[in-house]
Amino acid sequence: MNVHETVKLLEGDGARRLLEEFYGKAAVAENVERYRSLLLGYEKAFGNQENVMLFSSPGRTEISGNHTDHNHGKVLAGSINMDCVGVAAKNFSSQVHIISETYNQDFAIDLNYLEPSPKKAGTIDLVKGLLMGFKESGYEIGGFNAYVTSNVIAAAGVSSSASFEMLLCSMLNTFFNGGRMSTVAYAHIGKYAENLYWDKSSGLLDQMACAVGGLITINFAKPSVPEVEKLEFDFSSQNHSLIIVQTGKGHADLSADYSAVPNEMKKVAQYFGKEVLAEVTEEEVIENIQDIRAFAGDRSVLRALHFFQENKRVEAEVLALKENRFEDFLMNITASGNSSWKWLQNCFTNSSYQEQGITVALALTELFIEEKGRGACRVHGGGFAGVIMAVLPNDLVDAYIEYIERCTGKGSAYRMSIRPYGAVCINDHINSSCVPPLEK
Repeated sequence: MNVHETVKLLEGDGARRLLEEFYGKAAVAENVERYRSLLLGYEKAFGNQENVMLFSSPGRTEISGNHTDHNHGKVLAGSINMDCVGVAAKNFSSQVHIISETYNQDFAIDLNYLEPSPKKAGTIDLVKGLLMGFKESGYEIGGFNAYVTSNVIAAAGVSSSASFEMLLCSMLNTFFNGGRMSTVAYAHIGKYAENLYWDKSSGLLDQMACAVGGLITINFAKPSVPEVEKLEFDFSSQNHSLIIVQTGKGHADLSADYSAVPNEMKKVAQYFGKEVLAEVTEEEVIENIQDIRAFAGDRSVLRALHFFQENKRVEAEVLALKENRFEDFLMNITASGNSSWKWLQNCFTNSSYQEQGITVALALTELFIEEKGRGACRVHGGGFAGVIMAVLPNDLVDAYIEYIERCTGKGSAYRMSIRPYGAVCINDHINSSCVPPLEK
């Protein structure tokens, strides 16, 4: 199927039904045009090639389990209706050629030269890391062309990087590995790329949430084979909406703050001769609290206590959803947010304490929720700067957005939904599923 035939595919009922599941009924027409524009951009760059395919990978929202995955804890997260989409085809060469419309990038990578640059930063290093991750994991790679765009907000805690990573994993799986790879394999390759080609101490949460799709709970006790469970739930079923608010400064220059969180938690584990906190109990930490404070420091202790309590909250939230106790679910979201603010301490960076966009937005949102008597809010994602999350009844959403944007600026609040699909090959999925399995 060439570019023109793929444009016609978008006009069919199957494509429109799929896009409705991705983005909601009201957004189908604009996304058909978005994909059509992307295909025409590909044709202009690479010609009207045969065997072109469409791919989509969502961003993600984190409900609870803030900064627990890297110490083998538990999370509750979901894919969202913002995504990174791409048109791609094999080029039968030793080069991967990628054009990013969103970020105005155009680069090619030779598959024979996949060493990271000295700076270990940027999109090219990330793609090299993904390609090397495929090779190191025993999977095949090859040359392809890709034309990509994304509406996943960058540097905002909704995993624009992981969305892009999982998009490329889906392409490489489809083109060169017969669709045999699992979402767990995707996630490990994304983590490999960030850890070794960006020197970023990331876990598996972002990649898993983007790759799997829907609302999921993950237990990372065995990170090589994490336990993943899909939950049949969307906020619309409770007449609520999920809103994320971009509070200002992004988190692109806060790597040291992010790395300190897992490292300090692991420092507490080291007191017991263990590698991660999942190998230690909360009771053991409390019994040895004085010695641990001297060994690891007070903030490390607080972050460890957050880890243990956050795991319990994830369990409580999952159970509340299964038992249709939505108010209890919201109560635990609030508790999770308070723990992140007070114990984990990731709502602002100590290096610039007068910049507190997250805490100001949270304070205003708490005042709004207190007045209305309904809803919940919390810091979203990595924290320190960027985004907060609110869960509010639909009848309050418009008033809240108008209210909060007085502080954060027009167009800073985004109403989202949970998307049931993760990273997918769209062409095949219109007729038959090509969603990679949770396990292999």
